[in-house]
Amino acid sequence: MNYNEALEYIHKVNWCFCNPGLERIEKLCTALDNPQKKLKFIHVAGTNGKGSFCAMLSGILTKAGYKTGLFTSPYIKVFNERMAIDGEMISNDELAKLTEKIKPIADKMEEKPTEFELITALALEYFATHGCDYVVLECGLGGRLDSTNIIDTSVLSVITGIALDHTAILGDTVEKIAYEKAGIIKSGTPCLWCGENKEAEAVISSKAVEVGSPLHIVDHKKTDIKSFDLSGTVFSYGEYEDIFIPLLGEYQPFNASNVLCAVDILRNNGVNIDITSVREGLKNVVWHARFEIISNNPLVIADGGHNPEGVCSAVSSVKTYFKDKKLNIISGVMADKDTNYIASQIGSVAKEVFCITPDNPRALASDKYAELYRKMGVRASHYSSVKDAVYASMRNAIDTGSDVLCVGSLYMYLEVSECVELFNKENN
Repeated sequence: MNYNEALEYIHKVNWCFCNPGLERIEKLCTALDNPQKKLKFIHVAGTNGKGSFCAMLSGILTKAGYKTGLFTSPYIKVFNERMAIDGEMISNDELAKLTEKIKPIADKMEEKPTEFELITALALEYFATHGCDYVVLECGLGGRLDSTNIIDTSVLSVITGIALDHTAILGDTVEKIAYEKAGIIKSGTPCLWCGENKEAEAVISSKAVEVGSPLHIVDHKKTDIKSFDLSGTVFSYGEYEDIFIPLLGEYQPFNASNVLCAVDILRNNGVNIDITSVREGLKNVVWHARFEIISNNPLVIADGGHNPEGVCSAVSSVKTYFKDKKLNIISGVMADKDTNYIASQIGSVAKEVFCITPDNPRALASDKYAELYRKMGVRASHYSSVKDAVYASMRNAIDTGSDVLCVGSLYMYLEVSECVELFNKENN
C-alpha cells in the first residue's frame, strides 16, 4: 500500500457515520494490543480554541525535552498534519505502513469503524510505536463518546470552552453540550476548565465531583495584554511576565493563559517544565488559519472561525487590530450553521463581502449567502469559484487601499491561500 492508496482507504465513502459509541474503537485498539495503554495523555475537548491550545502546549513539552505527540483535527493543508511528533508530521511512508496494518483488522469488523475512529487508532499506534512521553490529544466531536475517549486515564483533562455547535449531535443547550464534553474527565485526574459560561461550568464541576477529579478554573481577569500588533502579542499572566506569542487574534492571549494554567498543573504533578521552555514553546508556535496573515501586499488574513462563537472572535479581532476600518471579506459558510447571525456579525466589519461556496456538501450556496448580506444593507457579490472571489477582493483591496479577511469555514483555507499566492505571483 502506498500513500495515495492509504488516503483512499481512509476516506472511503462507505465508511459513513455510525451510531455513537466506543465499541468500534475498542475493537480496533484491542487488536492492536491497546497502544493507548502505553501512553500518557493531555486530553483536550471544547467548542473552540482546542487546536491553538494543543499546538502551544505540545510545543512547550517538546522544548522541555519530552517526546511529544500531537493529534488534531481537521487538517488544514495535508492529511499528515493530524498526527505529529515534536512538530514533525507523520511521513507518507509511515502513514501507508500503519494503514496497511490496520486495514485487515477494520475490514473484518462486522460494524465498520468511522473514518475518525480509524484515524484515531492509527495515531495511537503511531505514538506508541515511537515511544512518546506525552500525547496532546484533541477530541474530534464532543467527548464522552468521541473515539479519543478510548483512553482509560490522562494526566490532565482540559475543556477549553462551551458554545452551541453541532447541536444535532451534541444537544441543543449549553448544558447538554457541556455534559458531552465533560465525558473526558477521568477519576483522580485533574481537570482544567477554561471557559466563561457558568451553566457549562456547573455541569463540568458536577462531573468532576462525581468522579473525584480536582477541578481547576482559569481566571482570565489575570491576563494582562501589554502590547499587540500584527507581529504578535506580549502579555502577562500571574507569575508569567512578558510572554510573547506570534499567533494573532484577540483570543490568543487568553488561549495562551489557558496553556500556562495547564503547565502549572502538570508541574505540580511531576512534569519538569522550566520557564525557558514555556517562553520558547510559545514564541515558536505555528497554527494555521487562526487570524493568520497569508499575504502582506495587499494584507490578507485567514481565520477558520466557522460557528457563531468563532466568527464573533474573528470579528472582535478585526475591531481590535483595525479599529473602525472596514475590510473586504471573503466568506463561505455551512448551511447548518446560524447563517443569519454569522452574516450579521461579519457584516458589521465588512466594506464588501465576496461570497463563495465552500467545497463541502453542507455548504450554503454563494448566491443565497450573498442575499443575506444584501438584505442587511451590506454590499455583497457571489462567485462560482474561490479563485474568482479571491482575485476580485484582492484587486479591489489594491485599488481602494483596503485589507482582506477570509472567514466562515476551515474548508476554504487551503484553496484561498493557494489562490492568494498565485495572485501575488502574477501581480508582483
